[in-house]
Amino acid sequence: MKIDVLGFKEHITADGETFDILAFKEYLDENLSSYIIQANLDYADILIFEQGIQLWIPILDISEMPESLPPWRRNA
Repeated sequence: MKIDVLGFKEHITADGETFDILAFKEYLDENLSSYIIQANLDYADILIFEQGIQLWIPILDISEMPESLPPWRRNA
């Protein structure tokens, strides 16, 4: 899988949101929460957000690499 960040969009948190919840809402994959954390390092130590915090959500371009593609072509 190749992931590129195309840009960012603003998100205002709701009470009780977490980075995992945001990643699932945005990307349908909570394992991509590290991209949201990296874009918001000032809040990296917060586990559960209160309402009204401005975060930046990366807009990701996720492309699947076919397994038949030779290894030297997968990082292109």
